[in-house]
Amino acid sequence: LISTTKDSKPMKKRALGRTGLLVSPVAIGGAAFTYVHKSQGWDPMTEEGRKIVHATIHKALDSGINYVDTAPAYGNGYSETLVGEVMKTRRKDCVLASKVWYELDHQGVVDSVHESLRRLQTDYIDILQIHGRMYTPAEVQHILTGGPLEALLELRQAGKIGHIGITTEEPWTVIPFLANNDVEVYQIAYNFIYQAAARHFLIEAAKVNAGVVTMRTMT
Repeated sequence: LISTTKDSKPMKKRALGRTGLLVSPVAIGGAAFTYVHKSQGWDPMTEEGRKIVHATIHKALDSGINYVDTAPAYGNGYSETLVGEVMKTRRKDCVLASKVWYELDHQGVVDSVHESLRRLQTDYIDILQIHGRMYTPAEVQHILTGGPLEALLELRQAGKIGHIGITTEEPWTVIPFLANNDVEVYQIAYNFIYQAAARHFLIEAAKVNAGVVTMRTMT
């Protein structure tokens, strides 16, 4: 399957696991939209920086990159705000992913997602991911039975989110979630040096056709 725009070369899309979503093999991540690097002359908090972020997202979408990932934790909502300023005219051009912090309770998750929807200037988010680093057994149970997953299921039923995902720096710790069919997308740390997931998580994820997105890919 190939996506084209009037100004871009074709970019093949990939099926994201069992979600039914088709995404570009390259994504645009919203974390850098909030990181200031003054030695490099980069400050997204300025009006010039804001315009560069907008232009970057538009260029990515025009080039066939259709996966846009952000989070409330990036700049205390600033990344979502910048992405939302583009989404108000380009929402149908992308698969939009955001996150919710894993330690929140049921109501905290609901409130966080509604705040994300407001900042992103949209009425739905394609993929809503539980945002964390690595998970202890107690944290796994909190997510599954302590409110976060239940809240996300309710939001999905209400049409506010499309699919549920989770992020992790240590892929080994999300293997328990693979047994839950409601968790469909996994964003994991994986790169040239850190390839531990190939020994365990990626093998198990393939068995259930989970969607896998890498982060730290170029780190």
